[in-house]
Amino acid sequence: MVRDARYDILFEPIRIGPHVAKNRFYQVPHCNGMGVRYPESMAAMRAMKAKGGWAVVSTEETEIHRNSDFRPLNEGSIWTDGDRRAFERMTDAVHAEGALAAVQLSHSGHRDAGLYSREAPFSVTSHPVNAFNYPLQSRQMDKQDIRDYRRWHREAALRAADAGFDIVYVYCRAHSNLNGMFLSRQLNDRSDEYGGALENRVRLLREVLEDTKSAVGDRCAIAVRFTADDARDREGNHDLAESEDTVGLLSHVPDLWDVNVREWRLDSLTSRFGPEGHQEDRIGYVKRLVEVPVVGVGRFTSPDMMASQIRRGVLDLIGAARPSIADPFLPKKVEAGAIDSIRECIGCNICASADETMVPLRCTQNPTMGEEFRKGWHPEIVPDKGASASVLVIGSGPAGLECATTLMKRGYDVILSERASEFGGRVARESRLPGLATWKRVLDYRLYQLQQSGSVSLFEQSELSADETLVVGCDHIVIATGSAWRADGLGRTHRTHLPVDNSISILTPDDIMGGGRPDGPVVIFDDDHYYMGSVIAEKLALDGLEVTLVTPESVVSAFSELTLDRSLIETRLLECGVSLIERHACVRGEDGAVHLAHVLDRSRSPRIPCRSFVPVTSRAPRTALFDAIVAMQSRWADHGIRSVSRIGDCVAPSTIAAAVYEGHRWARELDVPAADLIFRTEAS
Repeated sequence: MVRDARYDILFEPIRIGPHVAKNRFYQVPHCNGMGVRYPESMAAMRAMKAKGGWAVVSTEETEIHRNSDFRPLNEGSIWTDGDRRAFERMTDAVHAEGALAAVQLSHSGHRDAGLYSREAPFSVTSHPVNAFNYPLQSRQMDKQDIRDYRRWHREAALRAADAGFDIVYVYCRAHSNLNGMFLSRQLNDRSDEYGGALENRVRLLREVLEDTKSAVGDRCAIAVRFTADDARDREGNHDLAESEDTVGLLSHVPDLWDVNVREWRLDSLTSRFGPEGHQEDRIGYVKRLVEVPVVGVGRFTSPDMMASQIRRGVLDLIGAARPSIADPFLPKKVEAGAIDSIRECIGCNICASADETMVPLRCTQNPTMGEEFRKGWHPEIVPDKGASASVLVIGSGPAGLECATTLMKRGYDVILSERASEFGGRVARESRLPGLATWKRVLDYRLYQLQQSGSVSLFEQSELSADETLVVGCDHIVIATGSAWRADGLGRTHRTHLPVDNSISILTPDDIMGGGRPDGPVVIFDDDHYYMGSVIAEKLALDGLEVTLVTPESVVSAFSELTLDRSLIETRLLECGVSLIERHACVRGEDGAVHLAHVLDRSRSPRIPCRSFVPVTSRAPRTALFDAIVAMQSRWADHGIRSVSRIGDCVAPSTIAAAVYEGHRWARELDVPAADLIFRTEAS
């Protein structure tokens, strides 16, 4: 394969300050749940991006001083020379692949509470801190504080340059970063030379940019990360004209503009709520106002879209966080003409949830993400097959698909058997729900890979009995039969079944995804708290039914706060006419109504008319086939069967990402001696 000439523009070098990026692929700063706590893991993950062809590889937000303490979040830290030495692991590895290394220096103002350092935060004004609703306010910075902040930033820039970074960021994002807080009309109520008119509010950002350039500009390019639609008046209304004026005032100062949009939930918009390239109408003006390179993001996965952005003068460099996580080798695959082998980001934001829960990064499409150091996993390289020859995989959901694909790459003969009329399991079903079409990429990527191989046999509508599995003739049997949504209401709230009489029909999400249509009014009891309850509610409302969603949590789809789209989900449901009842549990259904109880005051028990009840509470693993085969273990040896295993949701129902990971892990570790399986900790 050779590179398509349409994409040549993506591989043109471009100068950024004193350095030259070898192509137009730029991994922008993104959090990863590793940072200061797991620096070896962070460095190995960033190094993999450089191996994959990204011309620039950036850190996450990196604290400049103990006064800018982000913890307990696992972000970067460059307070000391010890921190500098930790980052040298990353820069050395990135440089070894011919890429540039960038660091995003940051002070979060009143966003964080200094919980580790116990330093009282300062900010543009005295303001309640945002982290954890912690009962603390920042103090308003005086002139000495401003001088201290400028000095700390300059010292951090010098440490960054000494650590080998080629690009040093000055971060400017309102409500989450000190420079942006000074720039904001909503937050900045100062009456000195740092407040009031735009020229005053932009003063600190200009000073820090110039300080950084003076300190390290001979060695490093100076970038500004700027929220291009962040200017708002006191009432919160957008004022794009002021954003444009800000860019105009500073256009010549940095060597690179890295532009994004207000709020992380909109910057990293899930695919359920926005398409690829959704930021263009908000950031496109920046390139018209500056002569230096501009990088921006938009969950870019299509090389056509990437090339179009550059040709049309929207961007000079294609920025990526999530797409570089889903496929660190995306640039090299475009360069090699291997477009069909790209693992495209599905925009589910399970990656963001890792940062929010302070654990190493994970990805639905890329099960090796976060395992580069501790397990030594490579996204494109797997061990050659071991002593076994063949594997039967039963079930083609995310676990079975990934298991079969990885086994195929290792060189095993694989039979993939699926009882349904289509491959994909829950991915195929769920991707037909409103807003989730992009999730089908989990199936499409793997099925395409399997279809290209002569060592894989694919069988649809092939439900095997336990006896039949024994005579297939494979060395190993892997059961990936998934799980089914429970109809009895058992979940976090109810540890026994929820009583519902015959006046109310019960449908599970599986029933609805299978084509079942309930009668209205419908009550959905969401005790799962991820996306399923809300997306079923949206579907039924769009079908014209009267829908009420009940949750014992204080908000709808509580877990989705970690994937950044919970508020968007709630807004969508209200727009669809779904009635929302929080902090209540469904306790029984009788006489055409569901009875509720407040989670604290059980005596408060409203009654909701209901003809159809949809419990979204928990799933039951499908283990019947596995149990039957295990019961026949005495016959395995007669048929050459060396092992029978379960993977994915039929073991422990979880996210699609977890199922993909378990499928990959089983396939990667088959025939590998236990002594050769590693799990490094940072101390080792």
